[in-house]
Amino acid sequence: MEEFQHSYSRLCKESGSEPQETVLQQLQELPRGRLDLATQSLTVDTCRALGKLLQKEVLLTELILSDCMLSEEGAALLLQGLCAHTVVRFLDLKGNNLQAAGAEALGQLLRQNKSIQSLTLEWNNLGTWEDAFATFCGALAGNGTLRQLDLRNNQISHKGAEELALALTCNASLQQLEQAMDHNQERQTTSRENQARTHVLSKEVKHLQEEKSRQFLDLMETIDKQRKEMARSSRASAACVGQLQEALNERHSIINALKAKLQMAEAALALSEQKAQGLGELLATAEQEQRNLAQRQAKEHRMEQQEAAEREFKLLRDLSAANEKNLLLQNQVDELERKVRAQQEQLFLARQELSNTTAELKMRANQAEERLELEKKRSRQSLEDLEQLRAKEVEHMTRHLEESERAMQERVQRLEASRLSLEEELSRVKAAALSERGQAEEELIKAKNQVRLEERQHLAHLEEKLRLQAQARDEAQSACLQQRQTVAEAQARASQLGLQVEGLRRRLEELQQELSNKDQEKVAEVTRVRVELHEQNGRLQAELTAQEALKEKVAALERRLKVIAGDHREALLDRESENASLREKLRLKEAEIARIREEEAQRAGFLQNAVLAYVQGSPLRAVNPQK
Repeated sequence: MEEFQHSYSRLCKESGSEPQETVLQQLQELPRGRLDLATQSLTVDTCRALGKLLQKEVLLTELILSDCMLSEEGAALLLQGLCAHTVVRFLDLKGNNLQAAGAEALGQLLRQNKSIQSLTLEWNNLGTWEDAFATFCGALAGNGTLRQLDLRNNQISHKGAEELALALTCNASLQQLEQAMDHNQERQTTSRENQARTHVLSKEVKHLQEEKSRQFLDLMETIDKQRKEMARSSRASAACVGQLQEALNERHSIINALKAKLQMAEAALALSEQKAQGLGELLATAEQEQRNLAQRQAKEHRMEQQEAAEREFKLLRDLSAANEKNLLLQNQVDELERKVRAQQEQLFLARQELSNTTAELKMRANQAEERLELEKKRSRQSLEDLEQLRAKEVEHMTRHLEESERAMQERVQRLEASRLSLEEELSRVKAAALSERGQAEEELIKAKNQVRLEERQHLAHLEEKLRLQAQARDEAQSACLQQRQTVAEAQARASQLGLQVEGLRRRLEELQQELSNKDQEKVAEVTRVRVELHEQNGRLQAELTAQEALKEKVAALERRLKVIAGDHREALLDRESENASLREKLRLKEAEIARIREEEAQRAGFLQNAVLAYVQGSPLRAVNPQK
């Protein structure tokens, strides 16, 4: 395949153009027997070079040229190169907007190539031009090697479907044919359904947004309530801890009072010992008893001191433990407050992120709806403008034809009236000539009759009236000369009238020729108008094709809107799951706080019971009777 790459570079340089880097990269990574140039935007020079290379026996069995934005010239050059190729089996030309020239080039390829078994022509415009598509169908009817043909989304009309059906009746090798003929009514129905679905989806999205906002507000209210309740519980626990601290302070004051009383008892005991020692000399007999009593009292006192010390140590230990528990509880309360603040910050961040995401989704949805509405308005406006322009042009051409036809009819009527007037004048001239000729003949006959009559009258007097006869002869000759002159003048006038009639006949022929020329011009004008109307219909059909492409873009935008709505729905579901997880965390935290409160209440109860037990078990009751 390196030779194929070098040949492509050489042919591009010979044609005065630079080879495309993307094509060179694809040729460098080319697997054996497969050339994939999909979505590469091939230029005309590249198509020319590839067409020349494909005319040689290149070992390629698959050629993929889908979505390459091929022009008519580029597609014709590539297909011309494939006409004599005998190795390629699979050809993909999907999404290249092939039109009339592409359909004719494909027809030539199907007539000449005998190796292609699979041909993909999806998303082209082969059916827009019926004559070119008929050529393609004729070539398909005579092809005997093609097994699979894909003609989906090619704007195939009813006539194109008939041609394709006739081709399929003659083709015995084709095994699979996929085609889709979209009619205007079905497109309108699909468009209306898509609009209805878009409207329903927009309503559903708005409803979901309102519902989610309402749920979010409810959640925030619940969180605020829980925060207030936690603050209230914290204040209650702080008050409880303050009360416990006051109770401990009271217990400390009671213990201090007990210590003071104990010291006073010890001082009184020392004083009594001193008195006992002073009275020992006086009470010698009772010394042993007093000593024993003193020893016994001292022993009891030591035991009481030990017990008091042990009780005091236990109480101090309990107080230190209570203080440690209080500190631990205070640390736990602080930790819980930090966790609550962290959770509040997380909730605030989550709420802010949710609001940002909601705003972004709303903005995207609004932008998508605005773009969709703008595209729809543009397509509707262009369709309306095209329809109005077409109606105006048809009305203008019809009015122009009617005016020209009326003018031609008026001119024909004028020419017909002039021809009738000329014929009437010719008939009048002929009648005048005939009347003058009749008058001349009548005068000649009268003259002859007169001459004969005079001859008959003067036959007997020939000799006598010879001079009269000669004179009469002379007069008759002169009259005859005059009559001849009159006849000659009448003949000359008749010849002149004949010439005038001939001129009028020639004029009439010229007028008839001019009328026939005008008829031919009228026919040519009508033919030209028809050709212009046909061209306008072709342009309108191309514009309709463009409108259909716009409709396809609208459908793509609607699909994109559906994808955006699905993503939005997924994002909402994710937010719902996050909200559910946050609710679960809040519930767990509330349960933990309730458990901590119960533990604190239990510990406070235990501490209170211990203090009460300590107070109730104080040695005051035992010391006071001894005093």
